[in-house]
Amino acid sequence: MTLPFKLNKDGLIPVIVQDAATNEVLMMAYANEEAYERMLETGKTHFWSRSKQKLWMKGETSGNVQDIISIQLDCDSDTLLVRVKQTGNACHMDRPSCFEEILYGDINSTAAIIPDLRRVIEDRKKNPKEGSYTCKLFQSEDKLLKKVVEEAAEVVIAAKGDDEKAQAWEVADLVYHLMVLMEHLELRPEEIFKQLSERRK
Repeated sequence: MTLPFKLNKDGLIPVIVQDAATNEVLMMAYANEEAYERMLETGKTHFWSRSKQKLWMKGETSGNVQDIISIQLDCDSDTLLVRVKQTGNACHMDRPSCFEEILYGDINSTAAIIPDLRRVIEDRKKNPKEGSYTCKLFQSEDKLLKKVVEEAAEVVIAAKGDDEKAQAWEVADLVYHLMVLMEHLELRPEEIFKQLSERRK
């Protein structure tokens, strides 16, 4: 087959793997022509191991497979971006992402909180923890729904003022409660993104 991208001198192309639901960067690996063909055939990520010199499928031993949602090519045609639905953890060290160590700056004001918070909310539903506010919300649908309405109203009130910190606080409250509601309803982010895509037209 004619490849739509360039391979390096070793016959490989870097592959960045990203969570399709959160945009979290999960890992980076390399693929050769055979690995790419296997991805197209199976719908699951395959790579070429440079250390073991062999083809491998992500999750073939751990069960942490990656179902491919999309494959994109960068502007230089020499790097692939693969969005996936991740089963279990992506990192071989049993972490959600291979990119955990911070070498410079901090991630507290970045979108990294979204997948992290989502995992905490999912865990609170599956493994209730005494004293957890999130668990209390899961225990009463009426309380959860009421809080969403209350937080939405507080966002509107804050928006009428000029206190940016208060506005951010209230919007954060609303986003958190909406995330808990999504987990309660078992509403998949993909469905919401699909609806947002329709509104972009």
